[in-house]
Amino acid sequence: MDQKKFSYNKLWKLLIDRGMKKKDLQVASGISAATIAKLGRNGNVTTDVLLNICEALSCNVSDIMEIVKDGE
Repeated sequence: MDQKKFSYNKLWKLLIDRGMKKKDLQVASGISAATIAKLGRNGNVTTDVLLNICEALSCNVSDIMEIVKDGE
């Protein structure tokens, strides 16, 4: 069975499209630098974090993350 994980590549592309840096996201959403780092490693974050990001960027969860097979 293939392992699946979350990928936040869509989030980083969205930030680039909007001319934002990770620090801008941190300030706009009120999340910590450690959480930004966790997202950068495709780590697990709470649904509250995802909600804060979506509210700050006026987007849906599907706009910032996707499920991928491990190794992709």
